Parts: sequence; C-alpha cells; structure tokens
Amino acid sequence: MRINLTKQEIVNSIFMQIGYSKKISEMLLEDFFDIILQNLKKSKKVKIAKFGTFELRKKNSRIGRNPKTKEKKIISARNVVLFKPSKELKKKINNIYDKKI
Repeated sequence: MRINLTKQEIVNSIFMQIGYSKKISEMLLEDFFDIILQNLKKSKKVKIAKFGTFELRKKNSRIGRNPKTKEKKIISARNVVLFKPSKELKKKINNIYDKKI
C-alpha cells in the first residue's frame, strides 16, 4: 500500500513544531511553493542547499502511440520539472533505509 504525504499533513507538522496557527502555517507552505514556482519560471533552476535542485526542461513534440490500439498520436511540446537530490539527501535516505534493515 502506498502512503502519500499530503499538504495538510505538512501544514499540521509546521503547526505542531513552530506553533503558528494552521492558517499561517498553510500560508507559509503556499508561499514556499510559490517562491519555487516563480523562480523556476524565471531562471529555470532552483537549488536548495542540502536538499536538491529543481530544473525546468523543455520537451519537444514527438509521435507516441496507444499501446492497446496502436493508434499514433502527436504528443505536444511541453515543459517538465526535474528534481535531482543532493548528496546529503541521498546519504540521509540511505542511512534511514540501512537502519530499518
């Protein structure tokens, strides 16, 4: 079973750890996301030290096909967001994984 971390759970965590109201905690999180989004649009790259790098890449249009019907279709050009974790984040993830084994 897959468990996802929701935005509301992050807001509750900020509320519990910092003590701001849930409304202010939600606004902080929304502002954080907006800052990342605006900087991605402007500079196409956002680096957060000891966490990772978000990068905006343009994908060209291409021909794809439906695997069931074999129908060919043009997939339009679009921008995609890539995330590359930092070395520190990778180490922390692997240390957590190693401790569970």
